[in-house]
Amino acid sequence: MKVLILCTGNSCRSQMAHGFLQSFDKTITVCSAGTEASGKLNDKAIKAMAEIGIDISHHTSDSVDKFLATDWDYVITVCGGANDSCPAFMGKVKQRLHIGFDDPSNASGTDEFIWSEFIRVRNEIKNAFLKLYFEEIKPTLRE
Repeated sequence: MKVLILCTGNSCRSQMAHGFLQSFDKTITVCSAGTEASGKLNDKAIKAMAEIGIDISHHTSDSVDKFLATDWDYVITVCGGANDSCPAFMGKVKQRLHIGFDDPSNASGTDEFIWSEFIRVRNEIKNAFLKLYFEEIKPTLRE
């Protein structure tokens, strides 16, 4: 099973989703990429995931071009609101899904509010990807 998680910058939401899905099942190949990859991970995303015991600090922020020649079982876009444009994936994929989330790196206000947005989005990603794993991915692993 191979899953590619896409967003624009590949620094925050897609990285957290990548970390969660890989933590649910180590037998799944999970990668994440961006159409305009930033080249680095968001420090607050790393910290938010570390807070719950998932280390994504070793992940890399990669361009989607790196993955176009690979066959994927799932390609999942995680861009969120109206300010995000979801990337299109032109490679080989069996199933395309969209699970949108707000970008916490766009939050403004107090440090406490910004941090609370990272935690809120992290928890939303966890819940959505846990549901996806148990309802769609895990059942197909048994086939």
